[in-house]
Amino acid sequence: MNGLTTKDAADQWGITPRQVQLLCAQGRIPGAVRFGHAWVIPVDAKKPEDQRSKRKNMSEDEQP
Repeated sequence: MNGLTTKDAADQWGITPRQVQLLCAQGRIPGAVRFGHAWVIPVDAKKPEDQRSKRKNMSEDEQP
């Protein structure tokens, strides 16, 4: 099976290999498969969007 390791995906996406492992374990990378202790990620997989909330800038009218 052709695919990327967590290290390869992390280098491409600019995140840590551990973060890629967590994304795989959470099912957020479609097609990622676990073989023993390693994850294999499809070559054409896209980096999942960051689900952390972003603080919206308050306009001048909304500021306290």
